[in-house]
This record gives sequence, structure tokens and C-alpha cells, in this order.
Amino acid sequence: MKVRSFEELAALKLALQTAQRVAAEEAERARRQAALETRERNLFAASVGEVVPLRQATRALLHGAPPEAIPRQREADEAAVMLQALSDEFDVESLLETDDALSFRRRGIGPEVVRKLRRGVWAVQAQLDLHGMRRDEAREQLGAFLINAERTGLRCVRVIHGKGNGSPGKEPVLKGKVKSWLVQKNQVIAFAQARASDGGHGALLVLLRSHTLRPARRSALAQGANFESASGAGAVTHPVGGVEE
Repeated sequence: MKVRSFEELAALKLALQTAQRVAAEEAERARRQAALETRERNLFAASVGEVVPLRQATRALLHGAPPEAIPRQREADEAAVMLQALSDEFDVESLLETDDALSFRRRGIGPEVVRKLRRGVWAVQAQLDLHGMRRDEAREQLGAFLINAERTGLRCVRVIHGKGNGSPGKEPVLKGKVKSWLVQKNQVIAFAQARASDGGHGALLVLLRSHTLRPARRSALAQGANFESASGAGAVTHPVGGVEE
């Protein structure tokens, strides 16, 4: 580098001095950092003491399969479904009262309950119409209807099985099955053939066991809240009214 004047020489000298000072400061910081790290390593070694490597032990490698998971929740769900299942082979005749309507009452329920049920003492709060259904479909719909009726707090419902006017031989296909299925449901405490105005021998009035309702649920029932079947689409529950043949 060619210097043309004393002023440039003085500036160059100052720059060199500055660079030397910065380099010296950086070197001093590096030295102090190294000394600090050395002291920390020595302090750690003095605290821990002599270190002896572990002997290399021989280990057995286990490749056994993990235990199979037990689906306890699924087993519980399946057991609950079995408790709710309805059998077509159940013999209901021996449990029916030997009156004209072959009514039913659970053990511990007096005959007066059935008489009151026939007279309409309990208002019908919901109904299930099984017209035109096959046996399997009717069984599933009835089971869902009764479960939801109990959850909603209903006491008296009507199940329409039909009079058989459109069936071969004019015999009601579902009448006997419906009675058998109802007897198998614990929430059913009694049932009887409906009065003529409520469907006659084409329908049953069913009395369900009583449950204490929360105030909000009781208010909803008092306002005539509609009851829907658990099947969702194609619900077969209708507002309470007349019964078709």
C-alpha cells in the first residue's frame, strides 16, 4: 500500500493499533474461557473421583411375542347386548293370564293393574306401529322403542301389531311374537289388549316400570314431547292417535 501523505500514514498506524488491540482482547477472552473450562473439569473429576468402566456383561435377547390384548370393553358390550336380546323361541303362553285378551303382569303386580290398564287409567304417551314389518325388523324396532321409552321416562305405550286383515289366512303374524318379546323385557311390568277405541285386538297397551324423572324431563313430557325410535331414519313411532287396521 502506497502512502501519499503523513495524514494517511497516521491513519494507517491508528488502524493497525486498533486491530492489534482487538486481537489481543479476543485472545485474552479465549484464554480465560479455556481456563474456566479446565477448572470446571478438574472440579468435576475431584468430586466424582476415579471412574472405572463397567464390565461388558453378556445379556440374553428376548424375542417373545407380547401378550395378546383382551378386548374387555367389547366383551362387556356384547354381554349387554345379549341381556337385551329377544328370543323367538320363548314360550309365553304359560305366563299369560287366562282371560279373553291373554294379558300379562309381572310377579308382584296385582290384577287390578291390568284392569286399570284396560280402562285407560294411564294415558298412552307413545306408540309403535309394526305394520308391514318382517319379524326380525319388528323385533329390533320393539327393543329399541322400549329402551328409549324407559330412558325418556314413559309409563304407558301402545304397540300396534295389526289385526291380520292383510295377512294370509287373516291371522296376525306378529301378535304372538310381540307378546313373547314383551314378556322378556324387564322394563315391561304388564300389558293387555287395547280397547276398541285404542286398536282392539290389533294393539297392546304396555305398562313400563316407574322411574323418578328430573324436573326438566318431566316438563318435556308434560308438553307432549315426541318420542323417536333409536333406528333414526324410517322411525316407526307415531303421535298418539287412532289405530289403523
